[in-house]
Amino acid sequence: MAVKRASEAFSKSLIEEVHKCGCMKQTGVSLRYMMEFGSKPTDKNLLISAQFLHKELPIRIARRAIELENLPYGLSKKPAVLKVRDWYVDSFRDLRSFPGVKDMNDEKKFTEMIKAIKVRHNNVVPTMALGVQQLKRSLDPKIDYDDLDEIHQFLDRFYMSRIGIRMLIGQHVELHNPNPPPHCVGYIHTKMSPVEVARNASEDARSICCREYGSAPQVNIYGDPDFTFPYVPAHLHLMVFELVKNSLRAEQERFMDSDKVAPPVKLIVADGIEDVTIKVSDEGGGIPRSGLPRIFTYLYSTAKNPLDEDSDLGMADNHVTMAGYGYGLPISRLYARYFGGDLQMISMEGYGTDAYLHLSRLGDSQEPLP
Repeated sequence: MAVKRASEAFSKSLIEEVHKCGCMKQTGVSLRYMMEFGSKPTDKNLLISAQFLHKELPIRIARRAIELENLPYGLSKKPAVLKVRDWYVDSFRDLRSFPGVKDMNDEKKFTEMIKAIKVRHNNVVPTMALGVQQLKRSLDPKIDYDDLDEIHQFLDRFYMSRIGIRMLIGQHVELHNPNPPPHCVGYIHTKMSPVEVARNASEDARSICCREYGSAPQVNIYGDPDFTFPYVPAHLHLMVFELVKNSLRAEQERFMDSDKVAPPVKLIVADGIEDVTIKVSDEGGGIPRSGLPRIFTYLYSTAKNPLDEDSDLGMADNHVTMAGYGYGLPISRLYARYFGGDLQMISMEGYGTDAYLHLSRLGDSQEPLP
């Protein structure tokens, strides 16, 4: 079946509007600003927030839709990528066709619409991962994935933008919650305990490991459970879950046929002046030095890719597997960088790997806008 380009699937005037809007300047916000602005979700503030999103979201979505049309190596023509592109153009059309947010009645309708947009984009990450797999299958097997810098740079920009779009929508929607949890301002927990979030994420990772392998190493957590700072718990849970899951898998596979019991994975939470740092240490055998540059790319995974076994577009995101999509670490690093942090990996081949997750506790850095 012939592949439809956006110009065929959507009206010419809509595509022209996408390109026009994609040239406009984006406006970044900081964690501190979101927290201070959202601390008083009055009708006036909700109206201002909706008006900002009505102007800002089409710009961000248009930029990604344009990029999805112009990817190298034929990636734009892969069925999964075309599906994602259609989601972005559909969302752009919905936003641009909304006449404006003049009063609270408009604001309520607008909020319902952007909630629907957020749901529409739920499966973007696994569907794009599937598109990358479709590209890999069509490339010469001898090609060096390190040469595909344009793909890596695009995916970094694309996923970072997605984090920002979902954070802005989710924060606005959550400000409507009539009974927010204590100390919560939208998505932001003003007194989040990193030890508590790390414990929950580690338990989730262990349950996945038990499902896959029948058992899981222990995770020993060190740090002050009473220490808190403002952050987005859902972001931290995602990052710690990914790091602990990788460590559990490495240890489980290293000690699977051994008489020795897999040692506990160690997780340490350190409270610094600038950063809160979480270190995850395992004895899973480490990563060869030659492989370290690849762990933050989207074309590399040490595990068998689950998308190879079922390439149906509808299956994406239906279940969490132990590993294999090849995007867990690079996306975790983007989540850390979104609010001014970072993720670094240090490995000792033959022994294990240490992951350092740095979270900026100042909250002043602007969103990195791709």
